[in-house]
Amino acid sequence: MTKETMMDAQLSELFEKLRAAETDIEAELTRRREALRYEMHNRRVVFEQEVRRLHQTMKTHTLRYLFEANLLVMLTAPVIYSLIVPMIVLDIFVMAYQAICFPIYGIPKVRRRDYLVFDRHHLAYLNIIEKINCAYCSYFNQTVAFVREVASRTEVYWCPIKHARRVLGPHPHYVGFADFGDADAYRERIADMKDGVKPGMLQ
Repeated sequence: MTKETMMDAQLSELFEKLRAAETDIEAELTRRREALRYEMHNRRVVFEQEVRRLHQTMKTHTLRYLFEANLLVMLTAPVIYSLIVPMIVLDIFVMAYQAICFPIYGIPKVRRRDYLVFDRHHLAYLNIIEKINCAYCSYFNQTVAFVREVASRTEVYWCPIKHARRVLGPHPHYVGFADFGDADAYRERIADMKDGVKPGMLQ
């Protein structure tokens, strides 16, 4: 068995452990949903009536929320929300980029709707301002996640090489990249991309 084969086997084993961990996480989330007494119906969160009534008693009235807010936090809020404009522009440009380029490169497109999750408004203990804040955070972070996935698939196609230095928070496809300095592995991966990126290449 060659050194590269052994490394591939080790990576496959790590991926299996990762998939097993994801299964365990989903099982734990299911247990927590049961403990917090809510269910998912057609992607909609439904709490038991008793729990919903309890949540409503815990909601901070909007006027009180504003009155008790830190003045500096209030003053900096417009700065936070001003970022929505460049984020929307980025979102549109990245969607256009993958729509135009990915079919040419043979890269599977990233489904935008998979990165749009808005469900915090179902929480009765949030007032209208908190719900708006949560919706903004959801859109911002999920857009960043979408852009990252599009960028990572682009990197798989154009430059599947690990860095010499440690990368903080690498994307999921990074582990399949050729090692830094391994020219043979790089050329092999580039050759594999001749007919486009296959789903199996996206870990």
